[in-house]
Amino acid sequence: MLLRLMDLPLIVAAEESSELLDSEVSIVLLLAIAAAVAVVVRRIRLPYTVALVVVGLGLAFLPETAIEIDISADLILAVLVPPLLFEATLHISWGRLRRDLFPVLLLALVGTLIGAFVVGGFVSGFVDGVPWAPAVAFGALISATDPVAVIAFFRSIGVSKRLTILVEGESLFNDGVAFVVFIIALAAAGPGATFSLGSAVGQFVIDAFGGLAIGLVLGYVVSSLILKNLDDHLIETVVTVALAFGSYLLAEEFGAIFDLTDVHLSGILAVVAAGLMVGNIGLRNTSPTTRLTLENFWEFLAFVVNSLVFLLLGLRIEISQLLDHADEILVAVVAIQITRLVVVYGLGAIHALIQPDRKIPRSYRHVMFWGGLRGAISVALALSLVAEESSLGAELVSTLQVMTFGVVLFTLLVQGLTIGRLIKRLGLAAKAEERIEQQRRQARIYAQQAGLDELERLRNQGILFRDLYEAIAGLYQGELARDREQLGDHLRRYPELETDMYLQARADTLRAERSALQDAARRGLIAEDVLAELTAEINDHLAALEFIEGDARQGEIVVSEEGEGG
Repeated sequence: MLLRLMDLPLIVAAEESSELLDSEVSIVLLLAIAAAVAVVVRRIRLPYTVALVVVGLGLAFLPETAIEIDISADLILAVLVPPLLFEATLHISWGRLRRDLFPVLLLALVGTLIGAFVVGGFVSGFVDGVPWAPAVAFGALISATDPVAVIAFFRSIGVSKRLTILVEGESLFNDGVAFVVFIIALAAAGPGATFSLGSAVGQFVIDAFGGLAIGLVLGYVVSSLILKNLDDHLIETVVTVALAFGSYLLAEEFGAIFDLTDVHLSGILAVVAAGLMVGNIGLRNTSPTTRLTLENFWEFLAFVVNSLVFLLLGLRIEISQLLDHADEILVAVVAIQITRLVVVYGLGAIHALIQPDRKIPRSYRHVMFWGGLRGAISVALALSLVAEESSLGAELVSTLQVMTFGVVLFTLLVQGLTIGRLIKRLGLAAKAEERIEQQRRQARIYAQQAGLDELERLRNQGILFRDLYEAIAGLYQGELARDREQLGDHLRRYPELETDMYLQARADTLRAERSALQDAARRGLIAEDVLAELTAEINDHLAALEFIEGDARQGEIVVSEEGEGG
């Protein structure tokens, strides 16, 4: 008997090791499936995230022991969401975001609040057994938009940067706002809980702005003290990973760390603020090699996490449950579409009155309305409702979860598959055939010139004899002359493309100047105040170029919208 008791820790450790191994095998299998899906969608032109959800639905029919992984809210919120948000904010230019910060915050803050209460009213009124406070919590979690599939499509067809900023900026901020409203609504839904508008507003302000403050402080420290003074791409990459997860954890556990039981800060908004600081300050303080390493690493990590999130989403959804709750899901789908209509067009009209010179074109609003997909954040918040079963009841929690999964599935499969046709029908795809042909010819010239340069290097090093060099170089020079002539003819037919080429070339040269200044400062050739002064001048030129580029690409759209009466 004593021997068996002594063996008990070994048995427990063996079981835990087996569970860990099973989870590892499951993750490897999911990554292999994600890679296969990525290869397939390149051929069939299906949005990658939509394809992942469909495949995930198919995996749900496999035996339960085939893929064993705990799909919990903590896994999605604490492990998978921070890298997604951090990578997205790295590529957002503060200059562009600042120009449209008012409509972004209007949609993210006021729009999310409208969504929470309007959807909550629909659900509590038309779905039996769902009280007001839990309905508002559902309205909050389902108001968090997830534009992953939409943004990926934007980049593939060349949608204007302003529309991308509007869609992505709203999503980044409304994730955090939705989370804060969700927590407040759940607190009001507990047994014996009382709701006070004043205390709710105060808690909202503390949660939201406290999370932003933590992210801004940590992001500034990392960007100005570490990324600026180090030139080691491995250390700097590790620091940004620690920042992404650390800012989330510090905000979420702020009350526990400092023994403030009533204080909870938004980890999501902390990650967003930290990513914005690194993307706009930190990456400018690093060397070109480190910047390239960071961008490649975070792009890879976001690809892996996105793949896992949407495959897990497909695995978590049970078709039988969706069919059993079809009526409730229909109510939720109708509610979010009506709410989205009010938010995008109503708040868009208010914004047009306040900032008529920056009003959002009607065609943009159409895309923002239909592109309001739901995804990882909504699913994570729905999964977290399991912890509320003791106060809300298992049946109510199950109903809210199934409604969430049904709405997410509808937006991904219906809206996600049709948003591309809408964008093209509205004429917002910048990569028209003439632009694609220009890029094709430029790419050929660029590649041929690189080949000619390599040939020159081989000759100078004595690897190639003169006769061989002249024979191969003659072929390259003939192809270069032909392609340059064809590019010139193409630009004469479409002169607006030459303007784009000029703007791009000027932006590239300005970035090269900025990089040279930073290198000069690191070598001690110029003082920090001189670096700051000259860098500010270059940044102003870049901002002006971005503004000109945006006007050039949006001018026809804005004019046509004004002609329709705004």
